[in-house]
Amino acid sequence: MHSVLLPPYAPILMESTRAIGYSIEAAIADVIDNSLSASAKCIDIEFFPVGEAYISILDDGIGMTCDELKAAMQYGSKSPRDVRDITDLGRYGLGLKTASLSQCRRLTVISKRHGILSGCQWDIDHVIAAKDWSLIILDPCDMENIPSYNKLVSNKSGTLVVWQELDKFAIGETDITAAFKRKIELIREHLSLVFHRYLNGEIGLKKIEIRMNERPIEAQDPFLLKKSMQVMDDETIIVNGEKVIVRPYILPHISKLTEKELKALGGKEGLRKQQGFYVYRNKRLLIWGTWFRLMRQGDLSKLARVQVDIPNSLDDLWTLDIKKSTAIPPEEVRINLANVINKIAESSKRTWTYRGKKEVSDAGVHLWNRLITRDIGIMYCINRDYPLIHEIIVQHPDIKGALEILLSQIESTLPLNSLYLDLTHDEKVSNETIYDGNKIIGLLKSILDTCLRWTPLLGQ
Repeated sequence: MHSVLLPPYAPILMESTRAIGYSIEAAIADVIDNSLSASAKCIDIEFFPVGEAYISILDDGIGMTCDELKAAMQYGSKSPRDVRDITDLGRYGLGLKTASLSQCRRLTVISKRHGILSGCQWDIDHVIAAKDWSLIILDPCDMENIPSYNKLVSNKSGTLVVWQELDKFAIGETDITAAFKRKIELIREHLSLVFHRYLNGEIGLKKIEIRMNERPIEAQDPFLLKKSMQVMDDETIIVNGEKVIVRPYILPHISKLTEKELKALGGKEGLRKQQGFYVYRNKRLLIWGTWFRLMRQGDLSKLARVQVDIPNSLDDLWTLDIKKSTAIPPEEVRINLANVINKIAESSKRTWTYRGKKEVSDAGVHLWNRLITRDIGIMYCINRDYPLIHEIIVQHPDIKGALEILLSQIESTLPLNSLYLDLTHDEKVSNETIYDGNKIIGLLKSILDTCLRWTPLLGQ
């Protein structure tokens, strides 16, 4: 038996890894991970769609020496089995390269450390011509021609990543400028959610600033902590001696949310699609809007969201993929998460079912009763013993028959299908007006007077 060396053919492997499946927003987030691992406080993203279009990402982190930069540009520069610093957001040693080259054909990285600038470049067309892993080392005069270079020079330290030859970005687009404009807001929303804990400067994290074309990105809190309710204490799951922290929340009912809050919490797909677990790795959001098949996404559970914090030391157990967009919990975690689900699902159901102060418990008197019958199924009936209805009958016994006809008509003509569509699409039902007793009695008398005039006809 003997062995032979079969190194991968650079041009083919590079072209192949471009098809891993990065979206542009996920690719930019992957590059930002490196900036955070380098202790950056400010990250500037610049989109330049005209002429020789480019995207640049500049941070003020610790930077890299020439040797460190060349190592970072190497494919598989670090093993996923290596022990990493607890703040390290990397995994396979592929992110910078695969994420960047999924969007462009030329990747340039210039870094400044201890006042010394170093630059390297992966150019796929150059690799194809060389037929080998030919990394371009930039001279000072070469670096001066790279977009945003002067901004890096003015920093004490940091790293500049530049994407050029944006061929993937332009596929299917007749106007690249218009394509940039359409995607900028999508990228902004993605980054505001994925890095919201860093943008907010959560306790234990240094606050960072991310700017796109000089406009700061605001954090998007998926739990709306100022209004939501934490339904149970944190659950700590020990896996291989490491802690997984689970913290469940129930969002307020949509009637208590502003239009801005509702849009931020639900996005384009609505609250129903955003319910579930929100898994964070070192406080960076990896995956969200899933119950990991432990429960189906339903309308009554759409107010439930669960924050799950995992350390990077458990990456292998969570089967984290290269794009950091897929994570599957190990069996021992799934069992504990199933127990959490049972508790929060019921809380979400109660929040969704009971509306207003008079319906927080079954102890009060309700205008509507929900009845379950064997033959017909579920019925919603007006409570004939409701105080105001009872008072009208006592004071005007002669209209009891007409009142019964009116109430039956109301019950039989409830627009249930329309109500269901409005509520499941997160529409606010804004006709819940509070009247005092005298006004309600006057309103009902007016309606009943009309009904009395129609009573002879109804009896025919």
